Amino acid sequence: MDLLSFTLLTFSSIFILIDPITVTLVFVSLIKDVDRAHQRAIARDASLYALVILLVFAIGGPVILQLFGITLAALRIGGGVLLFLIGIEMVYARVSFTKQPVPQSAEDYAQDVAVTPLAIPIIAGPGAITTVIVLTGDAAVEGWAAIAIVLAAIFVVIYVVYYAMVHSYVIAGGIREKEFKVVNRVLGLLLLAIGVQFIITGIKAAF
Repeated sequence: MDLLSFTLLTFSSIFILIDPITVTLVFVSLIKDVDRAHQRAIARDASLYALVILLVFAIGGPVILQLFGITLAALRIGGGVLLFLIGIEMVYARVSFTKQPVPQSAEDYAQDVAVTPLAIPIIAGPGAITTVIVLTGDAAVEGWAAIAIVLAAIFVVIYVVYYAMVHSYVIAGGIREKEFKVVNRVLGLLLLAIGVQFIITGIKAAF
């Protein structure tokens, strides 16, 4: 795969999986009673936590795979299935099971909102984590330039998420529910195609 194609695949995969639009709408629902200064702090902390998590899995992906005896082909197939399922849920306008907040007490939820559910699993969910590991594994074959592309994509998409959350009062006010569903379904179709491609590539690599 040439670098241009890899760049497009990397940015589109990470962007669609993290889904800044959904993150923004969830963020709005979580901080509607919080003042603007605290909203910015929550957005900053959630973005930083998610960035660190994705970078750790992107850089340490090969070590993690070796530790659990998982081949890159197996992870690619598993990740492809996961992306396919998430894509189906997006097409049918349902909240993905990989983005559901973990049930917790109201007090703990208020204290840790930047970590859970925003950073995990809303921004850095299982789909995003699996994808960055797979992409880094593919990039290692291509060389340092491809690895830099994966890391750059993570930084750029997380910044987009941060920017969207900070300006959520403008974005949420300008997007109606019907428009959100249309955008979400289009992204879901793209994610379905990416998931199928991951599965095909994984099967070829395994056999």
